[in-house]
Amino acid sequence: MAYPNLFESAKQRLKDALQYASISEDAIERLKAPKATLVVSIPVRMDNGELKVFTGYRVRYDDTRGPTKGGIRYHPNVTLEEVESLAFWMTFKCAVANLPFGGAKGGITVDPKSLSRFELERLSRGYIDAIADFIGPDVDIPAPDVYTNPMIMGWMLDQFNIIKRRQIPGVITGKPLSMGGSLGREAATGLGAYFVIKTILPKLKFKKKKLRVAVQGFGNVGAHIAEILYNAGFSVVAVSDSKGGIYSAKGLDIPSVRQYKESTQDLKTTYCKGTVCTMVADRTVTNDELLMLDVDILIPAALENQITERKAPDIKAKLIVEVANGPTTPEADAILNKRGITVIPDILANAGGVTVSYFEWVQNRSGLYWTLDEVNTKLESMMTKETKLVLEIAKKHKISLRTASYVHALNRIGDAIHAKGTKDYYVNGTTTNS
Repeated sequence: MAYPNLFESAKQRLKDALQYASISEDAIERLKAPKATLVVSIPVRMDNGELKVFTGYRVRYDDTRGPTKGGIRYHPNVTLEEVESLAFWMTFKCAVANLPFGGAKGGITVDPKSLSRFELERLSRGYIDAIADFIGPDVDIPAPDVYTNPMIMGWMLDQFNIIKRRQIPGVITGKPLSMGGSLGREAATGLGAYFVIKTILPKLKFKKKKLRVAVQGFGNVGAHIAEILYNAGFSVVAVSDSKGGIYSAKGLDIPSVRQYKESTQDLKTTYCKGTVCTMVADRTVTNDELLMLDVDILIPAALENQITERKAPDIKAKLIVEVANGPTTPEADAILNKRGITVIPDILANAGGVTVSYFEWVQNRSGLYWTLDEVNTKLESMMTKETKLVLEIAKKHKISLRTASYVHALNRIGDAIHAKGTKDYYVNGTTTNS
């Protein structure tokens, strides 16, 4: 169920940051509402001959720094409010990562697991039919999100090319390699989060050598970050999916868990029908129980608003890494800050995905493609640099990493808006940002 006033909740994040950011009133006014919102009906002929109409959304929040960028999610609980919130977060995520993009998001209200592959393809192509005039490589670039994947992106790209009667690979990222996708894109969000963790951990001075980790959400992103941390020597003691999770005090064999879950699917390119709950472990846990396990690092990698005001007092982890978008409510954030728990915010922690999407877009436009080592080296460089800048801001103002990340993003967005002229320029004759 969606959190009440999700969009307003998302905008609350700015309140603390505004007092530290160099940003004009014009910029603040611009960021109060999305630039453009599209709601569409998507008629789909089902396999049994029935016609069903699904509702789809695409929101372009702000394009001051460049064309908007953001994923498309398929989920029964997708609403316009949720998509607006996600587009808002994407605006700041792209600015934190210093990408030449604004923020966008899209979605369809649907349970994708209830559709056949034929129905899923018709729905995906129908969505592009409905929003084709709203997107483009210089306007708005979609990508995968919850319950969408490279195959779906491939259908969408193919449909866009059919409509435009030419090949335009840069309109969509996260697509198959054979259609112009980038090496490293599938693991990018998890790998980017690892680079952020690696940069921040020395500042936290953990005394243990082998840190215990719990990952809520064992989908594409959660599985990648779990395996990356496992291979780096961390003890991943718990993972979960939508049906629940498993816990082992000695640590899970993540490659085996991942292999089992993938083997329960018909194909890697379709949706997961298996659950990690059926793996042998010390015990099974619910998603709520996983959040409150006695671990050093907690990684919410599922949906938004998982860590609430009710759950925050019982969180035992000393570090929370928000690989999901918006997993912590503002009320919970205040409690965690008071308890001295460090939170690496989503707009920094999971920016690796959009960063490699940017690499893919650049490669599509240039026609030159990079090796996996080149992609990962560039990703590490960018994520490490921006994490260090956020740490400097947090230290300078003695503020949380979330507030520091928003300050960092606001300064960049504010500079771009100021460059086009603000009240200070037109009324006071001031030409530099204050």
